[in-house]
Formats: sequence, C-alpha cells, structure tokens
Amino acid sequence: MLIELSQNLFNKLGIIVLAAFMLSKSDFFKHYLLKEKLALRDKLLFSLIFGLVGIIGTYWGVPVNDAIANSRSIGVVVAGLFGGPAIGIGAGLIAGIHRMVIPAGRFTAIACGISTILGGVIAGYFKRYVDAKPNKWLWGFIIAAWIETIQMLVILLISRPFEQALNLVQLIFLPMTFINALGTAAFILLIQQIYEENERAGAVKAQLALSIATNTLPILRNGLNKKSCKTAAKIICDATGVDAVAFTNTEIILAHIGVGDDHHKSGSAIRTSITQKAIDQKQYMIAQDKVSIECENPSCKLKAAIVVPLLMKDNIIGTLKLYKCLENSITSSDIELAKGLGHLFSTQLELSQIFYQKELLNKAELRALQAQIQPHFLFNALNTIVSFCRTDALKARELLMQLSYYLRTSFKTTGEFIPLAQEFKHIESYLSIEQARFSERLEVVLDVEADIECQVPPLILQPIVENALKHGLMATKKGGRLEIHAYKKEETVYVKIKDNGIGMSEEQIQAILKGNDLDSGIGIRNVNNRLKSIYGTSLVIESQPSFGTCITIIFPQGGQIDDQSHSGR
Repeated sequence: MLIELSQNLFNKLGIIVLAAFMLSKSDFFKHYLLKEKLALRDKLLFSLIFGLVGIIGTYWGVPVNDAIANSRSIGVVVAGLFGGPAIGIGAGLIAGIHRMVIPAGRFTAIACGISTILGGVIAGYFKRYVDAKPNKWLWGFIIAAWIETIQMLVILLISRPFEQALNLVQLIFLPMTFINALGTAAFILLIQQIYEENERAGAVKAQLALSIATNTLPILRNGLNKKSCKTAAKIICDATGVDAVAFTNTEIILAHIGVGDDHHKSGSAIRTSITQKAIDQKQYMIAQDKVSIECENPSCKLKAAIVVPLLMKDNIIGTLKLYKCLENSITSSDIELAKGLGHLFSTQLELSQIFYQKELLNKAELRALQAQIQPHFLFNALNTIVSFCRTDALKARELLMQLSYYLRTSFKTTGEFIPLAQEFKHIESYLSIEQARFSERLEVVLDVEADIECQVPPLILQPIVENALKHGLMATKKGGRLEIHAYKKEETVYVKIKDNGIGMSEEQIQAILKGNDLDSGIGIRNVNNRLKSIYGTSLVIESQPSFGTCITIIFPQGGQIDDQSHSGR
C-alpha cells in the first residue's frame, strides 16, 4: 500500500512540476515575478495563483481512508517563500478553506485546512531567512518537510478517532513529506532560474549602457540641446532595439527618434503626462499601457514607456524616455538599462558643465594676465622707443615693428593652439624691447632646436619670461643673464627658462604655485594650471636664494592633446 501510494503521488507530482515549468516560462508570470515592489493588486493576484496551485494539488491527490494524500502544500509553501507573509497567508487561506469545505476526505478536512493556513504563515515568515541563503531550493525542501511534519501532528491532535488518525499518519507521512518537499524544491529552482536569467540580462544591459555612454560621451559634452540629443537618441535606439527614444528638457521635446515622431516633434511641448510626473517628482516613471502614457494623439502607437530624469547637482534638467509598442513590455532589465543610462548621462552632463566652467575660469585668468602684462609693458616700451627716436631712428623703427608684432599676437583670441616657434617669435619681440630698455643690464641667450614641431597655447611662455626679468634679474642693480633653451627628447619637448637673479626659497615657490603671492604668482599659477588641464604636466621649478631660478616646461612632441577634452562648446 505504501509503495503504491508513493508511486501514485510521484506520478501526479510530475504533472504539477510540468505545470509549474510552463507557468515559469510565461511572460505574464515573469513580469509580475520580477517587479521590484509588489502592489496590493499584485499580492492578491499571486495569492490567487498559488492558492489555485494548492487547490489543484488537493484535487490531484490520492484518496486514502477517508482522507486525501496530496501535494497541496507545494503552492502554499512556495507562495510564502517567494512573496512573504502576505502572499503565504493569502494562498494558505484560499487552499486551506477550500480543503475544509470540499466533501472528499472529511476525516481530516479541518486539520488539513488549519495546517495549510499555518504552513503559509510559517513559509512567509521564513522568506527573509531563506533569501539570505545560497541554496534556496535546499532550504525550501527542508521547510516544506518541516511543515508537512507539523501537518501530521495537527491531524493527530484534531482528527478523531485517534487510532484512525495514527494509522493514516503512519501510512502517508513519508510519501507526502518527500513529495511535497521535492515539489517545493523543484518549484523554487524554476523561480531561481527566472531571477538568474534576469540577472544575466541585466549584466548585458549594463554593458550595453556603458557602450552607449562611451559613444555618446563626446556628443553630450556639448550640453543638452536639440542637435546633441538627436544624435544620442539615434545611438540609443539602434543599440537597444526599443521602438522609440526621446530626450526632453523641462519644457519641450529636444529629440524623438522612432515610432511616434510624426507627432512627438522636436521643439514641441511635452506631450505625455508620465514625462511631466518624472520631472515634477524627480524619479523614474513606468507606463505599461497606452492609457498610462496619456499621449494626446489618439493614433499614437506607443503603449509602454519608462521615463528617467536627468539631473545636474540634484536639479532636474530634462528626461530620457524609452518607448515600446507592446503593452506590459517594459521589463526589469529595461528599467535597469534606462536608470543606468540616466545616471551616466547625468554624470556626463555635470562633468561637461564643470569642464565648461573651468574653461571659462582659465580664459578669465588668461585675460586678467594679459591685462596685467600689456599696460605697463606698453608704457615702458613706448618710453624706450621715444628715447631712441632722438638718438637712433633706425633702432626706434625696429623696436616699433617688434612692438607691433608683439601686440598683434598678444591680442589674438585665447583658446587657439599655435606652433611653439610662433610663441618663441613672440618672446623674441618682447625681449628685444626689454633689452633695448635695460641695455647692458640684460644679457639674453636663446637656444632653440630647429626641428621642434609642437602646438602650444598662446601666452604660455610670456609669464615665465616676464617673471624671470621683473622678479629675478631686475630686482638687482646689476641685472643679469636670461637663458631660454628648447630641445626635444624622444616624444617630449622641454623648454628651460633660466636666470641668475635673486632666486627663491621653497616656501616662495609653493606660495606662487598656490596663488598666495599676488605680486608674482598669477602668471606662473595660470601657466601651471593650463599645463595640468591640457597636457597633464606641471612646471618644474628649481631655485635657491642668490643663485637664480630655472623653470622647466614640458610639452608632448607634436602637441598631442586630448581633442575631445578641449573641444569648444
């Protein structure tokens, strides 16, 4: 009898596991299973589904001595371990009350009904414990076996006569405990497989998000505008396979690529209520049907969407939207992809703004530097030329030409790169005027290798040269010697500006680099900051009081800079 009962239960278990397998492959079941947070409606739905699985287990059972040997506990235990107390109790009530009221197996009806409800409660409260374990199916097996044991104890406590209850328990305990535990473990394995598939899909989506972010990085550096958004939306649409992609700011559609572009037009006001909600609440929104999207156009084919906000320092500046044409088609992996893209794009836009502000600051400092250099130099140069007009007209004419070239190159638009040779010609014009001014007090040595090809920012050497003259050499009565050497070594160009003036202490050097020395620090600090941001190099300053100063500037051969990082906005 025991062997025959076990065989019958095992055969029926195969049908239940097959039904569970088919259920696990259903997109409808996967959609609800993978939701981040279950609403009350979802909990009621899952309680009904697993309660029905318990009812099927009852009807699929084997009649034994006015009782039913069955696999009802599978649905109830899985409901509790999957959905927690609410769904476990809900499924237990549905399957348990059903067991109490059906005519078959009246001998154990009340006991089995009570134990079924109790099983849902126990499994529900064990959810958190089991979730933390690596082998959930094994713990499902153990908990299901324990619940079946409790059911047998309830039968012994409630069902009468006791002798009949004891005989029944002795007959059904082992087969029912094993079959229900095994079925529960199998069901949990199927659910785990769904989660693992989703995690793999999420990893693929994460990789896709990074790839998209890499491709859109140089585009979104130009900010959130119609042109950049259109290009970025096309990249996302091609890479993800969604039916439409859109960008908005807080008021209008900046770009819409794909289905619906006949009425979701660039420049028009935001058309969907879900987008406005994402902007107002600063959080992502999901619509799984056309009604939830609330597009004003009745012929719109878009039926599912996720909208993620784009933030800059916690201030919303727009949204990214992914659309599909099938209802209930936004999956958890789609949500993670959209959230990931939104976060990456927000970071890109914030970094572009930081870079833009840094560019503005550098340009402002450079203009301040020009304003500092030009007036006093111009006055001194003109005084020098006036004095030569009376004594040496040809020399005055030559100095005027040098001054003209110097001023023409000084007033050039900042931000452009020029050949290093042109920068040296600018320095030569400056030094020729200063030599005429200081006469025998200033000796200049200019040693530049002929084949150096290097692009540099304008006015990169002028502040160092002027600082060497003004604060190094001319601070002494006798003046001194200024040497400028330029040479290349492998892929690097070195420019050394050396004087034998008063020199500096280490404390003075640090004060200048940090900008604490307002008299002489602005020029050197500006040059140092520009070198760091453009080339990743810094000034090398070697100096000792009374022994002069040597400043080395390092450039890559050919001016190999990061074009993307320094493109104009």
